[in-house]
Amino acid sequence: MTTETVLLKLGGSLITDKDQPFTPRLDKLADLAKEIKTAQDSNPNLILILGHGSGSFGHVAAKKYGTRDGVKTREGWLGFAEVRFQAAELNRFVVRSLLEAGLPALPFPPSASMIADHRIVTRHNVETIRRALDVKLLPVVQGDVAFDVSLGATILSTEDVFKFLVGQFSPRRILLAGIEAGVWEDFPARTRLVKQIQLSRYEEMRAGIGGSASTDVTGGMKAKVEEMLSLIQKHENLTVQIFSAEEHGMLTRALQGENVGTLLTA
Repeated sequence: MTTETVLLKLGGSLITDKDQPFTPRLDKLADLAKEIKTAQDSNPNLILILGHGSGSFGHVAAKKYGTRDGVKTREGWLGFAEVRFQAAELNRFVVRSLLEAGLPALPFPPSASMIADHRIVTRHNVETIRRALDVKLLPVVQGDVAFDVSLGATILSTEDVFKFLVGQFSPRRILLAGIEAGVWEDFPARTRLVKQIQLSRYEEMRAGIGGSASTDVTGGMKAKVEEMLSLIQKHENLTVQIFSAEEHGMLTRALQGENVGTLLTA
């Protein structure tokens, strides 16, 4: 069997209580880690790069200081450091859960290695991630602060990081696991779930797709869909799935190739 590279994001709303600052969902993290382990054990040819959002850790301080819009002042740089600290706190919970499940997780924080220009990653030493994959480690990236040549500094969402990694690792699939069942045609009513969005038909349903019910400085559902469709347009054969991993087993099924939410295609 040939290998398959997958980028998986565990959303901040999934792994933290986004309405209670600095509150990880430890039981959910443990469960998700076990599901990832199950999927990798059943398919040794699955090459995984894991990312996670900041949820109730990074977004609160980020909103207070306006970090994503740029950093220029002394107070802004204090906020930059505070957001980094909180993002790192959550990352430790994530990595600990993965290690306890028997996954050799190794963090690669964007703040330590990525340079952006208007929130587009322009420089990164991807050789370290390549070497981690070569020895069967599980690289973990995250939503994080980063230096930005135009803005001074900014916040990179996990999707921003993935956009760069797609060009480096040519994954066939991106999986975005959150608490929403997928993309709703009528958010926030949530009565009509869209099973598939084709790039050519997106404009027909665009108006019904909403944002986020909680504080999220990097954009809600509509921003994520449009970012992912832009990636699909640029990278042949790439698909993206947006789904809920709240129910046990859904993440494993998605990793194994089943569409359990909304599938985005060319």
